[in-house]
Amino acid sequence: MKCKNLLVLLLALTGTVTLKAQTAARPWNNKECAVVLTYDDAIDVDLDNVAPVLDSLKLKATFYIIGSSPVVANRMNEWRKLAARGNELGNHSLYHPCDGSLPGRGFVTAETDLSKYTVERAVKEIRTTNTLLNAIDGKTERTFAYPCGDLQIGNQRFYDELKKDFIAARGVNAELQTAKQVNPDNVDCFMINGQSVGYMIDLVEKARQSHTLLVFLFHGVGGGHNINVSLDAHSKLLHYLKANEKAIWVAPMVDVARYIKNQENRF
Repeated sequence: MKCKNLLVLLLALTGTVTLKAQTAARPWNNKECAVVLTYDDAIDVDLDNVAPVLDSLKLKATFYIIGSSPVVANRMNEWRKLAARGNELGNHSLYHPCDGSLPGRGFVTAETDLSKYTVERAVKEIRTTNTLLNAIDGKTERTFAYPCGDLQIGNQRFYDELKKDFIAARGVNAELQTAKQVNPDNVDCFMINGQSVGYMIDLVEKARQSHTLLVFLFHGVGGGHNINVSLDAHSKLLHYLKANEKAIWVAPMVDVARYIKNQENRF
């Protein structure tokens, strides 16, 4: 009887160890890694080039919307349908203000110079964009993306005033991170500008091996922006993600951020 009880205990312990090992290897919604596809600035190619391939593969992404973009006003019904299909319309501010006092910022106009903003103005414009996005998609939970990756006005982090308005904010630092390493106030990402599909797939493979979060930052896809990725490279990346969906969790930023938050609440 004692031997039988000991055997049952050993089997139970073995099962627990095996389960923990499996969980550690597939920590992202029971997948090896998480991949978030993000597209910035609300430009025509989002609807013309990106949405069709996402739809064809049944993949979902996050589109970071500049509220004042004419593409929002002119094609609002298409954005509404895009959101209804499970994609996130994220907040990328009202006018995309960037800090014009930094090196290499000659493109910043006087009207959109973040260094000339007050925190109150930045917060008000971002909240106005949330109101606009809610009118489009009816949702209240979403994520934010820092224009140009700028976090501060003077010495103050303006997002500190917005933490209750968003579940997470995407930055521009390029790192792969585990769920515990992710800072929801400044989520890392890899900006793509002309890199090959091989480079992008290699990033995904590294995320799979390290069981981390990989966020892609796209602007133009097949044109439409001076920061661009080719249609072919983008399409091949998405087809690779679809072919490996049993191991890779592809989801909008808001879903991944919610998952991380729920995981934290378990402990």
